[in-house]
Parts: sequence; C-alpha cells; structure tokens
Amino acid sequence: MWITPEEVLLANALWVSERANPYFILQRRKGHGRGGGITGLLVGTLDVVLDSSARVAPYRILHQTGESQIFWNIACGSSRKEITEHWEWLETNLLQTLSIFDNDDDITTFVKGKIQGIIAEENKSGKPQEDEDPGKFREAELKMRKLFGMPEEEKLVNYYPCSYWKGRVPRQGWIYLSVNHLCFYSFLLGKEVSLVVQWTEVTQLDKNATLVFPESIRVSTRDTEHFFSMFLNINETFKLMEQLANIAMRQLLDNESFAADRFLPKPGKTLKNVSALKRDLDARAKNERYRALFRLTQDERLDGHTDCTLWTPFTKMHVVTIVEKADSSSVLPSPLSISTKNKMTFLFANLKDRDFLVQRISDFLQRTPDRPCGLNAQSENPSPSTPPSLPPSPSVLGLGEMPQNQHYSPSLPTAKQGLLQIYQQDVPEELGPKVTREKMKEESWNIHFFEYGRGVCMYRTSKTRELVLNGIPESLRGELWLLFSGAQNEMATHPGYYGSLVEQAMGKCTLATEEIERDLHRSMPEHHAFQNEMGIAALRRVLTAYAYRNPGIGYCQAMNIVTSVLLLYCTEEEAFWLLVALCERMLPDYYNTRVVGALVDQGVFEELTRECLPLLYERMQELGVISTISLSWFLTLFLSVMPFDSAVLLVDCFFYEGIKVIFQVSLAVLHANMDQLLSCSDEGEAMTILGRYLDNVVNKQTVSPPIPHLHALLTSGNNPPPEIDAFELIKASYEKFGSLRADVIEQMRFKQRLKVIQSLEDTAKRSVVRAIMTESAFTIEELEELYVLFKAKHIMSCYWGASSTAAERHDPSLPYLEQYRIDCGQFVQLFSALAPWSCGLHTNTLSSRLFRLLDQNKDTLINFKEFVTGLSGMYHGDMTEKLKLLYKLHLPPALCPEEAESALEATQFFTDDDTTQGEELKEAGETSAAGDTDDRKEEKPKDYKYYLRMWAKEKEPKKESIKDLPRMNQEQFIEMCKTLYNMFSEDPMEQELYHGIATVASLLLRIGEVGKKFTNNGGKKAEAQLPSTIDALQPEREDSSGEGGSGQSLVSKALAEAQLETPPPTAAGSDEDAKDDTSVSSYSVVSAGSLQCEDIADDTVLIGCMSGEGGDGVDRRRGSAPDADWSITFEQVLASFLTETSLVDYFEKKHDIQSKIAACKLLRAVERQTSSSSDHDFSLTTQ
Repeated sequence: MWITPEEVLLANALWVSERANPYFILQRRKGHGRGGGITGLLVGTLDVVLDSSARVAPYRILHQTGESQIFWNIACGSSRKEITEHWEWLETNLLQTLSIFDNDDDITTFVKGKIQGIIAEENKSGKPQEDEDPGKFREAELKMRKLFGMPEEEKLVNYYPCSYWKGRVPRQGWIYLSVNHLCFYSFLLGKEVSLVVQWTEVTQLDKNATLVFPESIRVSTRDTEHFFSMFLNINETFKLMEQLANIAMRQLLDNESFAADRFLPKPGKTLKNVSALKRDLDARAKNERYRALFRLTQDERLDGHTDCTLWTPFTKMHVVTIVEKADSSSVLPSPLSISTKNKMTFLFANLKDRDFLVQRISDFLQRTPDRPCGLNAQSENPSPSTPPSLPPSPSVLGLGEMPQNQHYSPSLPTAKQGLLQIYQQDVPEELGPKVTREKMKEESWNIHFFEYGRGVCMYRTSKTRELVLNGIPESLRGELWLLFSGAQNEMATHPGYYGSLVEQAMGKCTLATEEIERDLHRSMPEHHAFQNEMGIAALRRVLTAYAYRNPGIGYCQAMNIVTSVLLLYCTEEEAFWLLVALCERMLPDYYNTRVVGALVDQGVFEELTRECLPLLYERMQELGVISTISLSWFLTLFLSVMPFDSAVLLVDCFFYEGIKVIFQVSLAVLHANMDQLLSCSDEGEAMTILGRYLDNVVNKQTVSPPIPHLHALLTSGNNPPPEIDAFELIKASYEKFGSLRADVIEQMRFKQRLKVIQSLEDTAKRSVVRAIMTESAFTIEELEELYVLFKAKHIMSCYWGASSTAAERHDPSLPYLEQYRIDCGQFVQLFSALAPWSCGLHTNTLSSRLFRLLDQNKDTLINFKEFVTGLSGMYHGDMTEKLKLLYKLHLPPALCPEEAESALEATQFFTDDDTTQGEELKEAGETSAAGDTDDRKEEKPKDYKYYLRMWAKEKEPKKESIKDLPRMNQEQFIEMCKTLYNMFSEDPMEQELYHGIATVASLLLRIGEVGKKFTNNGGKKAEAQLPSTIDALQPEREDSSGEGGSGQSLVSKALAEAQLETPPPTAAGSDEDAKDDTSVSSYSVVSAGSLQCEDIADDTVLIGCMSGEGGDGVDRRRGSAPDADWSITFEQVLASFLTETSLVDYFEKKHDIQSKIAACKLLRAVERQTSSSSDHDFSLTTQ
C-alpha cells in the first residue's frame, strides 16, 4: 500500500535491497523469506519484541536521488506480489517523467506530491473510515488478522506486551485481546509460539502472584491453564479480560452478541494506541458502576464526571430549573449554583471546568421534557379519582368498574393502593403499644424527609440506614421501596406503559401464562388478600405483563411469591416496576430458565462461608447442605422460609443495601447454628435445624395480625425452639459480617459466573448425549467430542456472520437437544472434516444434499441430533444402511432440481412420479371409499380404549423399509455414479473399485432398460422374464473384471455402451448381445488420466434412450435427453452391489471417527515451531 512519505536515515539497516533504479529501491526485511541465518533470527525476534511494523509489511520501496543520503519510504507491502505491483507502476509511470527534471529537490518534491495525491484519491474513492482508531492500532489489528487467520469481522480491542509461560520458560511476545478471542504470539530465535483461546471456552480467570509465576494472569479452560506475566499495566489488562469474558458468557447464556456503541462520545483529545472498542468498553464499565451506585435504569448513560465539593444545607427538592455560575471567593472557589422549581439552591464548589459543566447541564435541561414535579406526590396526596371511603366489604369489590373487554383500569382498587390497605382490619386493643411505636417510626421518617429531602433527591446518610434497620413503617414501605430500588425513576419516565402492556398481554395463551395460572393460588395462600379473586387477578395481571415485556425470562417459580408481597404494599403499576427492577437490575439472571443468577450467588455464598466460617464450611460441604438451602433463600429473599412479617424486614434492607444484606443474613443464620450444624450426622438433620430456626424468626413490632406460616406449622414439632427477634438477627449480621463490600461481591460473582455457565454448558452436553446415545452407535466420548465441534461451529457463526441471525439459531427456551443449530455452509465444513466418504471436489455437493435430506422441517437449519444421525449411518451402518443413505442422497429432496442437467429432464421426472403417485392415491381412495361404505353399514360407538390405541399407533415412529424407497430414474442414477467415482478416487483399492462399479453400472443400466420394455409392454410375462435377464447378465461381470483396461475407462465404458443397442425382449438372446456389447466399445476412448466427473456428465448425454431401432439412433443420441421411462429400485441396486466383492468390502469397512475428530482439533493450533529459512507468511487457524 502507498504510505505518506516518511524520512529514513539508514536505508540498509536490517533490510536487503532486491531491486534498484536511479530513483527507487525495493527492499526486503532480513529474516523474511528464505535465508537470513542468525541475522534473520535476530531481526525477527527484534521485530516481535519491539512491535515493529516490519512483521506486517516486510517489503518496502524507498525513494532516493543522486548522492543524497536521505531516503523516503513511499510504499510497503505484506507480500511480494503486492510490492511488485507498486514497483511496476513506478517504473511505468514515473521513470521517464523524472528523467526530465534537473534538480534533485524538484524530483523528491514531485514524487512526494504524486504519492500523496494517490493516497488522497484512494481515500476519496474508498469507503469512509467508520472508526477513529489511530494508525498504530490499525497496524496491530492487521498484524493480528494475519498472524492468526482472523476475518475482518474480528475486531481487536487492545494488545499488550507480556510473557507467556510455556512450562517454566517465559516467552516474551504480545497478547492480542479481540472481541471473541485471546491470542498470543512470540518469535524468539526461530521458536514461534502462537496461542488462540476463545473467550467462550474460558472457565476461570485469576490474577495472582506466586514464586513460580510472579504477578501473573491465569486463564483456565476445560483442558489446560495458561499463565501470562510481566505486564506493564496488569490491572488494566485484567479488567479488559474480565469484560470480554463477561460478554462471552452473556453470549452463551442468552445469545447476546457484542454490538459496538454507535453513540460513543468523541474523546476530547487523541488517545495514543487506544481503539474505539477499548473506549467503548471503558465507557460501559463506568456506566455500569454509575447505574449500580445510583440504582438507575439500563438506558441511563454517564456523560462525564468531575471532582467537586457539595455544600449540604439538607433542604432538597426535586426538579432542576436554573443553572448559573456563582461568584468565586476564598470559601467557595469556582462555585456552581443549581436551583429547583421550589426555589431551593444547591451549591457545588472546586469545579475544574465550570463553564463546560454549565453548558452541558443546560443542554440536558433543554432536551428534558417539562414534567410536573413531585414524583412522590402519589404517596402524600391521594389521586383525585380515589374515593374518600373504601367499599363496605371485600366481597363486593370484584374487579371494579371497567369498560367491557378491558383488563386494567385506573379505577381498579388495586390500581390506587396496596392490598394491605384494601384489606386492613381494625387493630386489636392488645396491639396498642405496637401501633404507637409504628406512629413513632412514621414521625421519625417525616423528620428525616424534612431535613434530608424526600423523593429522588433525598440524601442517603448513616441516619437513613439506621431508620431502615429499625424497620420501615407499613404506610411508607411502598414509596421507599420504589425510591431505593430506582423503580420510581423508570415508572415516571414510562407513564401508561403498564396499562397498555396488560391489554396486550392478557388473553394470550403461552407457556408462561400456563405456569402463572398454575402458581397463582400457591402465592401466599395463608394471607387473606390472596384468598379472593381481587388479589389473584392483580397478581395475574402483573406477572402476565412482565412475561410479555421480557419473554427471555417469561415466568419463573418464586416470582409469584415475591410479586405477591410487592402487591401488599404497592399498587399494581408500582409492583410491576419493582418486579422489573428486581429481575433486570438487582437480581440479574435470577429468574431466567436456568436461574443462573441464583446459582452464581450460591457459589459466592459458598466462597464467603469458606472465608468467614472455615470450620463450618468443611462440614457443610461434606453434607452438601449449602447448595440445597441457599437457592430457596436467594430466589425468594427469605419470603418462603421465614414468617412473612420477619422476611419483609429483610426486603426493606435488601432494597436499600442490595444483595449484600442477603449474604450477611445467610452467614448470620449459619453462625447462630454453628454448634448444632457441626454435630449433624446427615443432610436431613442439618436442613431440619436451619428450617426450624428460620420458622421461629419473629417480628415483635408488627401491627398486622399474625399470619400463620405453613412451613412453620409443618416443622414445629412438639418442642419448638425459642423465638428469634428479626431485628436482632439483622443487627447481628451487620455487626459480624457488615464488612462485605458491593465491589468485592461483584468480583466474586464474575468468577462464579464463569464456573456456573460453563458447568451448565457441560450439563447441557451430557443431557444431549444421553438423549441420543440410544439412537446412535457412537460412544459417549465420541458424541461429546462431536457436540463440542458442533457447538463451536454455531458460536463462530454468531460473531462472524452467517445466512441467519444468531437468535434464529439458538433459542434457550428449547430443549437442550434443539438449542444449537447450524446452516448449510457450516454443515458443509463439518461434513468435509468428519465424513468418511471423501469425494474430493464433489464433497461440497454431497454434503449439501445430505443437509437437505436431514433438514426435515425445511427451516434451513439442523440440530445436533440430525447431524449425528447423518454421520452415524456413514460410520456404523451396515452395507444396506450405507447404500440406502447413498441412494436417498440422489433422490429429492436431497437432489435438488438445480443439479439436474436440464429443467426438462427434471420436469419429466416429477411428472412421471406425480402420475404414479396419483394412480396410487386414486386406487387407495377407491379402496378407502369402499371401506367407508362398509364402515357406515356396521358403524358402532367406539370406547376410549380404541382412541387410545389409535393415538398410540399415530405416535409410533414408522420404520422405513427398503421397499418404501421410491424408484430412481436415469438422471439420478448418473448422479450416483458420479458420486461413487469421486468416492473411490482416493481409495487404496481404487482400480478394483472402478472395475466393480463399471460392472454394476452396466448391469443396472440394462436392468432399467429391460424393466422399461416390460413396463411398456405390460403383462405378467415381463415379470417372469426379468430374473432370467439378470441371470443372463452375470457373465458380463467376469468378462469386464478380467479386462486389462483402466478402471476409469470402464466407468465411462459402462455408461456409454449400455445403450448402444436396445436389449432384446427375450432371455435367449440377451447373453450373446451382452458379451458383444462388453467386448466391443467404440465409445470407451477416455484415458485413465483425463477422466473427471465432468466427463461422466458428458457421457450421460450420450447414453440417451433410443426411441427407434437402427444405426441412425447412434447419431441421434448425442443430442438426446436421459430416458424418462427408465428407472430402477433400491432392491436392484443392493442386489447388484452384492455381486462385487470389492464394493461389498468398501461399504462394510469400519471407519474410526476419532482420527477425524483429532484432525479437527489439530486445527486449533497452540504451538508450532519454524526454522529460520521458512517464509513467515503466517496463517493460523483459530480455536
């Protein structure tokens, strides 16, 4: 490529001149190509260590004039062909022009201007640059693609110098981190190390420091571990690795492929060697921290951040209206004043770039729609539509007054207030002190609101946490849950969303709605709010609306329990948005089909138990208790294992603190029962101890009437343990385990997520193998290896593009057996690598036919079961099965009409088949009609057993026999002969197989001709003569196999001679004519070396059926088409093949798929070494 002229002082340092003229020099880098010796090794090593561009472009062209010692680099190339094209252009277009100039400076100026003009013209006519990557980075990306054979779709994120430990020896080189792969390359003194690892195969990623491996990063896969060290910035590298591994895990989990952020703000200054993708990932990481810290919605983006000081008078309201600069002073340097609609002022100071910040905030305010302030007004002042008094009794509440055919209306009682308020009862006199305490809590919160603000602008201080730990009053619980979870922001920005979602979702019957209906009456049945239709209907609407909003999750058990508690304290819409916050932000991946999030946190809990309670951890691991108990604790936030009034206190803390509270309380429960758990003898005893402990956690301050806990009633026993105060349990969890930090938990979650998702993938693999092992003759190990290859091919298509989208190929809701699917192009690649039938250039055609045969539902995708079915027949079927598969590969739908030599022939074939089928259907119809008449005469009522038998009969898979296979016409038979020719071309017994197939082809062609004659003449006489005709043809095999001619010639001879003369209609003359036809061949003129499959195709035109008798038929056959009346059956094919020992041996031969699988694995190159004399044009295959 042409490059902007760069000055070069030492032209011959590390370069060798290959061509020269008075103005230009073509040079090659030492060590590239053949030769170079020790100097080449040193230069190659130096280029790798210093990241020289010469590794990518080992050729260059320099410009020099006269006696000048200054050279200008004007072009570089990655191959000799590329640089030679540039050299020839210079000689053709510039040499004569430059000879006109007298001044050397003018020559240099002209050359530089010409090259710059060429570059400008290329940039103008070429595609606009979509990225803003610096030139050095683009050079590194080009180098990565060349070294590891990556396509252009594979984007490099960043690259770093480091050492890769091979055994105890470090190899210095460069690690390339792309979106889908981790790659390493090193070239030191002739030893080349290349490593490619897919992120989807990483099972563990650690940063550690040991004596053997100093501060290093360990990348673990299922098979091996890789260690990298000596990073300049190990923290940055490790963080980027974590992000890329997380993206890969997300791809495995729900098939989310990586998409670059198109709205990434441009950097204020040019960042050296930082790609746009790296900036994108950095921005994503900051956005995630920002959203998690302030509980913001997924669509919130961080525009920027700056350090400042906030002056807090603690009288805050809600909506910003005025932003202005204030006067600087020694007390408030560079202050910024922000005022709200309620005339309140916030003062920020110590701002570095105050003018820019004011402008940005002003821009945001201009784009923000004007909404009424006071997002929490709903909780303070009832809506105008709220009736002043509640209806007299719950029994007449029903669903409220709604228009007909409408499922949700703002006039519904549950749309205005929580179920607890609707069904509130008079407080008994003995609860008077508790009511007083509840009032005191409400007053404390009101004082807090007055001092620290209310709503989204409320300051959260240690005072706020103290109030939450003391219990949120029931009247404020819904409002504060919305505030702390961030659901209030989402609800305010989506007015009317829930109502429209309910109308769209209700009435649709899906798997999720069926599961919801099944669980509705299991949701807190002990609470009177869910013992009637109002509570059940509200729960149904919320769950159905969410399942419709997020079909990826749909509905999961435990969602009903959590949602029913939310409905007690919130309106339907508020409960819906709280459920959104729970499922999509606060408990990510908890409620998907495989409860991955809960399993991840279960692993985190085990790790925390090992760190905080090591003695108990060992005992619990022996009993296997942790994995059993923690799943129900986390999925329902203790609501299913603890009395409702006590568990709701944990929910208060959870919405304020996040998941760390659940971990703290879980550890506190184990710590409180440590002595008893250590003395347990089995898992059941440990479960009983923990269950009875949680059943007796009570909330002594609740003002609600006691609700019986069903689990407690069943496990209380004769001597229930003493009651545990819920407030004391929460307090103890903060005292003993309050040091847990959210960032540490997130780091632990990442490690566990890798383990859990890879473990689920292994489980899926085992499930698939178990499901098909009885239907396949492959061993379990072979099926597992095939599944890995099949899945890898699917995953490669997800990020390197294919004919269909990734979502169409992978549906996590499907059974494991049908989740991963591949298209025809990928199947062709796998078939070429694994199939025992190697057909050379014909392999792709054969594999495409097999794909069409296996694709029974015609969706252009096949799953793993169908893939194994196709391979199993080739490897483990007997001769009949293999021939049946080969036979079906040359019939529709495997043989598509496009592969026919003419549309007319295909039309004739389908017309004949349709006619035959039509006659069969007509006869069947007449028979069934007669049967129906008889049935009507003797029609009797049938009992249920009859219908059960009929249903079972329909469900039974129909076994296909060889008699069910359709007949093969002449054109299809010719295609099969071509396939067999290609299959035998690489076999050691090639000549014997050619002799055999020549004999069989001739025999089958004659059988078809005889059958055609008998079919046309009709009558039973033909059927009687056919066996004798076949017997008469047997001597032909001996004569043909005894000839000394080549096997290839025999193939074309058989196809050409078979119809030189029409076979006689009588058995008496067939023997002599067959011998004559075999012994004399004016058509067998193709030599053994020149016969190709195309030659057979030509011959197929020559053997067209002769419509008349006489010599002129030979002249006409060159332009004739294959005979549409000619056909053979599979039984005839099988019988003919059995007459040839070589063919029988070929199809009975057993093949070992392990060697094919091993060959596929070898494509995943880990290390290879090259000598100094090798040409370093690298093309590695990836994992």
